Amino acid sequence: MTEIDVKKLVIDAIVNKKTALLKELFETIPTIDIAEAMDDIEDVTQLMYVFRVVSADYTGDLFAELSSEQQEKIITSFSDKDLIGLLENSFADDIVDTIEDLPANLVNRILRVAPKDLRKDINQLLNYKENTAGSLMTTEFIEMRDSTIVEDAIATIRDIGRDAETIYTIFVKDSRRTLVGTVDLDDLIFAKKDEKLVDIMNRDFVTCTVNTDQEEVANMFKRYDLNAMAVVNNETEKKIIGIITIDDVVDVIEQEAAEDIAALSHVTPLEDSYLDTPVWKMVKKCIPWIVILIVLGTFTTMVLDRIEKAPVFNLVPVLIAFVPTLMDTGGNSGGQTIALMIRGLSTKEFEPKDFFKIIRKELFSALIIAAGVALFAFLWFTIEQYTGIVTNEAFTVDGVFPTVWNGKCWTVEFFANAMRVSATVALALFAAAFLSKIVAVCLPIGVAALKKDPAVIAQPLLTTIVDVVSLITYLGIAVLAFQVL
Repeated sequence: MTEIDVKKLVIDAIVNKKTALLKELFETIPTIDIAEAMDDIEDVTQLMYVFRVVSADYTGDLFAELSSEQQEKIITSFSDKDLIGLLENSFADDIVDTIEDLPANLVNRILRVAPKDLRKDINQLLNYKENTAGSLMTTEFIEMRDSTIVEDAIATIRDIGRDAETIYTIFVKDSRRTLVGTVDLDDLIFAKKDEKLVDIMNRDFVTCTVNTDQEEVANMFKRYDLNAMAVVNNETEKKIIGIITIDDVVDVIEQEAAEDIAALSHVTPLEDSYLDTPVWKMVKKCIPWIVILIVLGTFTTMVLDRIEKAPVFNLVPVLIAFVPTLMDTGGNSGGQTIALMIRGLSTKEFEPKDFFKIIRKELFSALIIAAGVALFAFLWFTIEQYTGIVTNEAFTVDGVFPTVWNGKCWTVEFFANAMRVSATVALALFAAAFLSKIVAVCLPIGVAALKKDPAVIAQPLLTTIVDVVSLITYLGIAVLAFQVL
């Protein structure tokens, strides 16, 4: 069934109040697909109808997947009794995610009607810094004493498992409430009834603290192939205060990837989806970067101004035609490398301390790539001159530009002039491609060593540095080729 088919079915069932069909859809279609279909419903009474006829087993998850606008409509329309029922069927971390996007009056209402224990959990989670493990974790998890036997553990899971974020990982503590291990559900099922958890638990578990950055948490999940991880007060005492599950980490990975892509594209990341972001908010996200790039472009403008006035470019005007190619090649070569560097740093594939290993590899790679680019450029620019794609105003025969089309290019003088132009530009491209790749290694690693985000800072600086140095190098080679030699 396609996404469009699902949308039509859901909307038809809600608008026409087909209760049986609606209940069946919730049993057969992922909740997130239903939530996305409901985002297009404007009538709040139709939204309320869903929450009144569908089992509470589904409505908590449904509410968490709805857009913030729909959530606000529902909370505003709910009675206190309905709101309490919704909160009791939702996980604390999902409620916190919802609260962060709501007006203050609705936040106060939620905290007022929430049961005491839930309100305590919500307030606890709200106090942690944004983008840390504390802001991601949930306090609804299953923990047991290490002396618990398997039979009792399974009975406990049956009793309280529905209220926990996950039942697939059980967290084991000792008599001092220190986390001492974890037990996977499959190990529990296949163990003997009278075995103690201390005998079957995993002792090589990993944890994080409430202040661990969410990107580091995501990398730990990837490295250790986790479904859930304990959040402890500190690495010494290891008192468990919450857990993070894989579904929250997937959201983090998506968020971090979106931020990196936005930074590389010189746009401040959006907090909401593209369609939900107002026009003026998008304008505010884009304009600062454009202004910054204009200011950084001043250095390139200064160099170009000097180049245009240089005698060599007045003597051989055709050299100016290759300036855009030179700048684009430097930017493209560096852009390839900087993307690899930023990805490697973000996934912890390597760290700033590996700089010398990386630079040795990139030096060799940059030499080969730059040589290949220069060789192709030499041949291609020669073809451009012979075919008349570019013409040298300083070199004419009988008042016309020599090309293969008029047959006036088959002279030693034209050949020598064309070779000199092609060699000049090819050498400059070699320098630009080589330099850009080396700078693209040094910048992000240097920025990462300073504990800053390389995706935000490195890319604009790369473009400016490569453009300026490439143009200066081009000027120097041109002077040597046409004025000195």
